[in-house]
Parts: sequence; C-alpha cells; structure tokens
Amino acid sequence: MPIRRATPADAATLCALAERTFVETFGHLYPPRDLADYLAGAYAPDLQRRQLEVGDHAAWLLEVAGEAVGFAFAGPCGLPHADARADHGELKRLYVLGAHQGAGWGARLFAEAERWLLRGGPRTLWIGVWSENAGAQRFYRRQGFEKVGEYGFAVGRTRDREFILRRGPVVSRDDSA
Repeated sequence: MPIRRATPADAATLCALAERTFVETFGHLYPPRDLADYLAGAYAPDLQRRQLEVGDHAAWLLEVAGEAVGFAFAGPCGLPHADARADHGELKRLYVLGAHQGAGWGARLFAEAERWLLRGGPRTLWIGVWSENAGAQRFYRRQGFEKVGEYGFAVGRTRDREFILRRGPVVSRDDSA
C-alpha cells in the first residue's frame, strides 16, 4: 500500500477520511448533536485546501486499490500549552481505518510526518492524544514523547480530557531526510 504526499486537490478526500476515521474511533463517545457539530466545523475541505496550498501544513495518504484508508496531518503547533510555539511542529492527526490497523501503517505515516516536520533541522514536536487512548500513548512514548500537560478538547458541548505530549528538539532519525 503506497503512502503519498497529499496535494490541495486531495482536500475533500482528506476531510472525508478524517471524518470517517474519527467517527469509527470515537463516534460512540458523544451525543449525536455534539458529534455532528464537531464534524461540521473540524473537517472543512476549503480550510484543508488552503492549509496545504500555503505549505505550512502537510498531509500523507495511505491508499489501498485507490481508496484512502489512512492519513497523517502535520503543521505548526497550536496546542494550548505555555511552552508551545508556532515554530514548533505538531502531528495534528494520525488515523488508519480499523480494517487496516496492526500492520505498521500508523508508524509509517508517523515517520513521513516526522521527516517533514524535522526537514529544517532540530525542532520540538507536539501531539495531543485522548487521555483514554492507551495504545496511542504507548506508541508516542516509544517515539520519545512525554506528557507535559492536559486540556479540554471540545467535541460539541462535550469536553474530552486530552493529554499534551512533547518531544525534542531532535533531528530526524532517518539519514535520508
């Protein structure tokens, strides 16, 4: 399954996949109105397209037989932490549909985003992760991230307890970057 860098023309595909993976992973946690309100604002194709056109954000798609089944999305850090700065990088989203999990695709998508985030040299990296997502927390710990804070992540009127993880500054661990 190839992973490729997304272009602005992929904005609608990215948004549809983001919505699908979010609902698959977390949809059962929220009242329908909260979920609908969140999805309506979180995955707007015009915003995604603009972010990719400007170039301060990047995304990668994992595709199977022409269908997008996973993605990573990265850009400047926007997490609510006193030490976070816009020149720090953030892995904003990393999702793989359930039917394609367990084969290392998430790690490969992470590696693509990490290479891009560190392309200019050493940089502090950030990630927000749901407090109840133990698997993701273990994965990010293996990548060198540490919990440095928490905040309330809004999904409609619901507030999830989100952990803020940080690593760095480090250089890419891939010599080809």
